[in-house]
Amino acid sequence: MFENFDQLKLDFGAQSIFLRHSRDGASKPALLLLHGYPQTSAMWHAVAPQLTDTFHVICPDLRGYGRSSKPASDPQHLTYSKREMAKDMVAVMEQLGHKSFYVGAHDRGARVAHRMGLDYPDRVLGLTLLDIAPTREMYAKAGSKFATTYWHWYFLIQKSPLPEQIIGNDPSGFWKLKCFNQAKGENPFTDEALEEYLLSFQSSEAIHASCEDYRAAATIDIEHDNADNGLKLQQPLQVLWAKHGVIESCFDALSLWQNRASDVRGEAVDATHYMAEEIPQVIAERMRAFFLSQIKSKDAAE
Repeated sequence: MFENFDQLKLDFGAQSIFLRHSRDGASKPALLLLHGYPQTSAMWHAVAPQLTDTFHVICPDLRGYGRSSKPASDPQHLTYSKREMAKDMVAVMEQLGHKSFYVGAHDRGARVAHRMGLDYPDRVLGLTLLDIAPTREMYAKAGSKFATTYWHWYFLIQKSPLPEQIIGNDPSGFWKLKCFNQAKGENPFTDEALEEYLLSFQSSEAIHASCEDYRAAATIDIEHDNADNGLKLQQPLQVLWAKHGVIESCFDALSLWQNRASDVRGEAVDATHYMAEEIPQVIAERMRAFFLSQIKSKDAAE
């Protein structure tokens, strides 16, 4: 995977972030790609190489996932708030020499990207978010169909150590149950990517960190959203969601995003939740076209 990409581990005090990034890309516009749960940066293996001719593509493992640090959690779940995870990513990009950048993100990574766009409007130039609606609104508007399909949203937020102990009995079995369920019972992953995902999900630290990610989403992340007092994303936002997924069947995604962003467009694409691995050419093309249109508009304005 990731031909012509290098691997790095960047240190931030006691923490470190593992990443893959394209070679000879420092002079190009930067594109940060963020993965979802319970995956790693490997999820971009088929998308990222298609974008290196235009962008310096950076694919990190979020804190708590893959080969990045898994810091101890706290009672308020601040350690795994999207604000703290976004702060990591801004520091990563700065260490790589990028003060501003574009963001493509999926699932949990898209929630980090949403917060990053709000907290760092001068850093984030534009966003493409895959298969999410805003976290706060999803919890507020959830019904029985959503709760049945996305049962992990309610299971993972239970008080520690309940989900950790259950998952820890068979991490690979849980991973496949959850992820194949979201792919309509199919396995959309390559052998190499799946091997990395399962290996990364074996440790008790990884399992606990991923639960904390969800606990933060249901508590402190919503507090941060409410404290924004209606603040909207100002950057251009493209949202793509799965035609064969819960966002399409349970929510009016575009309307929810229009309540949280000033400049948004999007639609359902013919895939399930794991669209970056099911239809990578489509996703790469949509990102390229969207971000290039912003670059051209910026150049024309200057």
